[in-house]
Amino acid sequence: MDGEPSERMQCLEVWGGNEPAERRVAMAGLDAAVYSAPVGQSSSGGDIHYLSSCATGRITRILIADVSGHGESVASVARALRDLMRRFINYIDPTRMINGLNREFAALDNGGLFATAIVATYWAPTRTLSISNAGHPRPLWYRAKRGTWSVLALEASANDPEDSGMFDIPLGIDADGRYSQFGVRLSQDDIVLFYTDALTEASSPHGRMLGEAGLLELVRAMPMAKPEAMVKQVVDGVAAYRGGAAPIDDTTVVALTPNSDAPVASIWTGLVAAARIVRGSVRSLVQGSTVLPVPQASAGLIGGAMVERLNRSVRSGDTPRV
Repeated sequence: MDGEPSERMQCLEVWGGNEPAERRVAMAGLDAAVYSAPVGQSSSGGDIHYLSSCATGRITRILIADVSGHGESVASVARALRDLMRRFINYIDPTRMINGLNREFAALDNGGLFATAIVATYWAPTRTLSISNAGHPRPLWYRAKRGTWSVLALEASANDPEDSGMFDIPLGIDADGRYSQFGVRLSQDDIVLFYTDALTEASSPHGRMLGEAGLLELVRAMPMAKPEAMVKQVVDGVAAYRGGAAPIDDTTVVALTPNSDAPVASIWTGLVAAARIVRGSVRSLVQGSTVLPVPQASAGLIGGAMVERLNRSVRSGDTPRV
């Protein structure tokens, strides 16, 4: 990835899959560096990653999933995830998507297939990153102003202790499972690191697992760098911890950082976004799909494409105390 220009993600585009990847992607307000490597010499694996950008460029969605199956079962899940990304591409609320994912997994007749996953939504006008976590390893957050790394997670006390439902469990275990949401406001040069459990479950030659605390210690010891370099440092650092032994699971790492290329609200932006939605819907219908990229019915979300102050009224996650 070093030295290569970033690819520019177009509006209403969904990019990713479960194949090997090592690239940089630039979106409105956000840059991403992606590394994904199926275990062994496989051309595809159980780790799935997707990025999408909405019709106005204000909403970027990030999805990381680690599926328990393999082969065609994972390929079919990857296709279903891409369809769900398209369906909710113009929705700012990530809980709608993660609940849909859970129902999709629970309905699959696949002998107990399940997946851990993170669905994150970046709202460019306020630099807010909202996260729903379905039993997945917790992201790490570098706060540039403080020069510190920490785990990015919702405090347990945020859930109602009187609620008997199952919160934030892996997808496909319980169709009625529910998922919480929280948000953080990112600053310039912050980095959020998403990853699959191949990192935390890496073992040293003496059999000691790295774990979340070990991974946090590893990144704290690294010199700060751009996201693409940070991804490589993390992958190489975990490989060194294994003593050079090959990984035993698929590995995916995604690093996000804000950029200054945020969309500007204007009447023209709103008109162009509407045209993109219509064009995308027509294309879906012609191709025989019922997945249409309709926008979330919100005055702030729709009107914010033309009136800047309405963007600030959009609810995009509660800020946790971390």
